[in-house]
Order: sequence, then structure tokens, then C-alpha cells
Amino acid sequence: MTTREEALAYGLSFPHTYQEAPFHDANWQLVRVKSSKKAFLWTYERNGYIHLNVKVDPSWRDFWRNAFASVIPGWHQNKENWNTIILDGSIPEKEIRRMIAESYDLVTDSPTKRIYEAVKKIPKGKVATYGQVAELAGNRKMCRAVGNALHKNPDPEGIPCYRVVNAKGELAGEFAFGGRGEQQKRLEQEGIEVKDGKVDLLRYGMKI
Repeated sequence: MTTREEALAYGLSFPHTYQEAPFHDANWQLVRVKSSKKAFLWTYERNGYIHLNVKVDPSWRDFWRNAFASVIPGWHQNKENWNTIILDGSIPEKEIRRMIAESYDLVTDSPTKRIYEAVKKIPKGKVATYGQVAELAGNRKMCRAVGNALHKNPDPEGIPCYRVVNAKGELAGEFAFGGRGEQQKRLEQEGIEVKDGKVDLLRYGMKI
């Protein structure tokens, strides 16, 4: 991702968003959330490159700045809560997308964000069902949304989606978590016994 058009298109792919140039200056193009009118993506050209300002969780702020020289403290914004991404071709596109997605989640009360926070609550050595995760996220009826969110997990190390099983204790399909047998491998590393592709929920199920 190196162009403003690519960045704006990705920002506008999120639900209930719109583009605006609030300063009567075409160089500044923002993407906002309709309900709150909060901006989560600022785009502008500076020093020959397109720059993106994105909101960032303070716990991840320095991680991104240390990982990429082209991620710097937010220009013209609160440097505690905003980073600037310089689109000079040095940052993998998946990481740019991840930073934009995190910014969107931070300015919205999105179900996806709540789902990820719920999954983080599953302790090591335990599993939870899709229904339990949905309940922890505020709506037990959104089991399908849980599955969709987990398959788009932006932080597999920090969001342990392999600890989620279906209502029968069955593991996900072979395509998930990096390949055949990967979910079972990770669960067994945490001391969870898997038999015939299933986990004993009475023994290992998380209590909520």
C-alpha cells in the first residue's frame, strides 16, 4: 500500500464510514464513522509521501514505532494516542491494514473488538465455546460473528482464538490456525487433552 487511494478504499471498506475533507484543503482527506463522526484515518501528502494518521492503543503505540522506522508519533495530533504511517513502501501491506483496522476499532464500539477482548479472557488450559464468547462480548446470538472475527484475527499471538471450540467441544476445520492439526497442537501444549478432534468441555471448559 503506497497510495492515498488504496488507503482510503480500505478505510471506507469498514461499516458505516464516509470520507470528508474538513479543512477545505484537498490534501487532507479523512475517513470518519457515521454515528459518532469520529475520524479514524487521516490521509495527507507530506515530504513527497502519503502519510496516514491512525489512532493507537497506548500499549501498542511503541511497538509499532519500534517495528518500523516509517511509523512515527502522530503528526499534528496527540502523540500518546496517534501514530503516523509513512507510505514509503517499507511497511508490509498487511501491517498497514492491521493498524488502520485497530484505529477503526478504537473509535467504535464494534462487535469485533468486543469479541477479541472476550477471547483474551479465556485462560490458558481452558477452552470456550462460540456461544460463550458471544455472551462475553454482549450478545449470545452472534455466534456466527464470532467465527467470522476469529478467522480474521489480526493478532494470533495476543488473541488466542485456538482456545475456541464449538458447542460439542469440536475443533475448527483444518484450514484454521495455520494448517492441519495446528489447533490441536496448541491446545495440547497448554495441557488440554484432545480426543478424536474434541475437547471434554466438562473438564476443560471455561466457566462464566
